[in-house]
Amino acid sequence: MPPKKRNNKHKKRPLTDEEFVAKETWRVFRIMAEFVDSFEALKGIGPAVCLWGSARAQPGSLHYRMTFEAAKAISKAGFSIITGGGPGLMEAANHGARQGSGKSVGLNIDIPMEQKINPFVDIGLKFNYFFVRKVMFVKHSSAFVIMPGGFGTMDELFEALTLIQTEKSPYFPVILMGKEYWQGLIRWLEDKAVAAGYLDKKDLNLFTITDSPAEVVKIIKKSYHHSLRSLRKG
Repeated sequence: MPPKKRNNKHKKRPLTDEEFVAKETWRVFRIMAEFVDSFEALKGIGPAVCLWGSARAQPGSLHYRMTFEAAKAISKAGFSIITGGGPGLMEAANHGARQGSGKSVGLNIDIPMEQKINPFVDIGLKFNYFFVRKVMFVKHSSAFVIMPGGFGTMDELFEALTLIQTEKSPYFPVILMGKEYWQGLIRWLEDKAVAAGYLDKKDLNLFTITDSPAEVVKIIKKSYHHSLRSLRKG
């Protein structure tokens, strides 16, 4: 049988220059609205810590349990927990947050692989724009805890490190959990990036690696109280 002809009846015509400009102008207002709504929704969450990690981790897995315990310890120390709001390790972190006194926050993103907000989120927001979402992570977090993950998690890790390295953001702890998972990447940074002169050896001091929730809490509390003292002297 010959292939069926495609029905182009509803095919969109190209935008005129005037229509394109008008559409882009309204996009600016949508971006502004996303910022305003986010600032308003998150203004009362108190001191918070951002936990990032894979959406693909299964409940009961080693990394899921590690994330749950870390988030629980951080929440019991009085910090709210902010995640990407989705499944996997984000769900584990929001679940752990429910065990303490901090709020459980999920900043979800509209992406092709539909990512639903997990059931352990108390305050959930949905974003169209990655960069608006990233601003919210940085603005409201006293520390970043990076659990094992893929491209998205690594993007967030290196964005945080770049902000600190370039002094575009005040210093905040960046903590990698899962020594076995991250050791290959760290070895590559040492053997390739530092050896080639693309990183200074001291740049590797911008993050800490641990498997201990207690150590994570200790690092976060020390940094947070130091920041409070600096503000009072300020």
